[in-house]
Amino acid sequence: MHLFMHFRSRRVSKGESPTNSIAARIRQPSAWVDLCQSWCQRLRRVAVLAIAIALLGTTAPALAGSLGDRVSRFPEWQSKPRLQLAKGDLVYPNWMEGTWEVTSTLLEQYAPLAPEIVTPGFEKNKRFLKKPVTFKVKFSPEESANRSNALPSIQNNQQVDESDDVTIVADREFNGLNLAKAYLGDRKVVSVKVDPDDPNRQITELSGNRTLVSVVTARGSEMPSDEEFMATEITQQVFRGDSSIYLNEVETTTDYRKLQPPVTAIEADQMTAIYLSPQDPDFFAAGGQPVALYHYKLELFPLEDNAKK
Repeated sequence: MHLFMHFRSRRVSKGESPTNSIAARIRQPSAWVDLCQSWCQRLRRVAVLAIAIALLGTTAPALAGSLGDRVSRFPEWQSKPRLQLAKGDLVYPNWMEGTWEVTSTLLEQYAPLAPEIVTPGFEKNKRFLKKPVTFKVKFSPEESANRSNALPSIQNNQQVDESDDVTIVADREFNGLNLAKAYLGDRKVVSVKVDPDDPNRQITELSGNRTLVSVVTARGSEMPSDEEFMATEITQQVFRGDSSIYLNEVETTTDYRKLQPPVTAIEADQMTAIYLSPQDPDFFAAGGQPVALYHYKLELFPLEDNAKK
């Protein structure tokens, strides 16, 4: 969900050949990611703003291990999780439907390869430590035309047939715009648009003729119980300025938990990991390990009466 905060910059001149670059792949129509997400990206996811936006499909299980295990091992992450390719949109449980006010608090951050490798934004992000940031997000029924792209979710380690149920997805433009403005300020955010043909590709236009293209490339999710939902997404980001291009890759893993009545709220832990792109001069030195890690606490409170909850 907090994708805007986490750029590991590798400058690529506009004259450089993009044949084997991430930028070249992202230019393809099938590419895209949710900011903020990601949430986030937490919000990707919630690109959240990606950050932002970071803030955020198919629902596919992780290929190796469980997301619960990965969450419990944080911050001892040695590499990216093995996930399926992202296709369609990320499907959320029905109890997340509605409009929510989110309070996001950065609890801790790590630079596991410091001092040899430290991302440019790591020190700047310390200003967000223990400081709540509030914004609105929305989860709504998916248009029926897009449901054929969604895979069934995994609940209690069993495949759930959702063909007769309403499919709930994030309102990525609404979430991404709110998340971006919360972290960057209203004047710095021009617009957030989602590719109408691919919910995994999001474009955020910023002031000063700057553009952030976020593409969700891989995804996994699990539902350990009726009241808990876990999701993870890998997002490739390209930030384009007047004379340069910056590349980044972000993992956003979130553990959502529905609180018990009479409380109508959702709490979540969101972990964000930053990985170097192959174009970065420190890519091989990093050995596939994350170069920055962030842990957020999310609290979601309803802004409207959701009768289906």
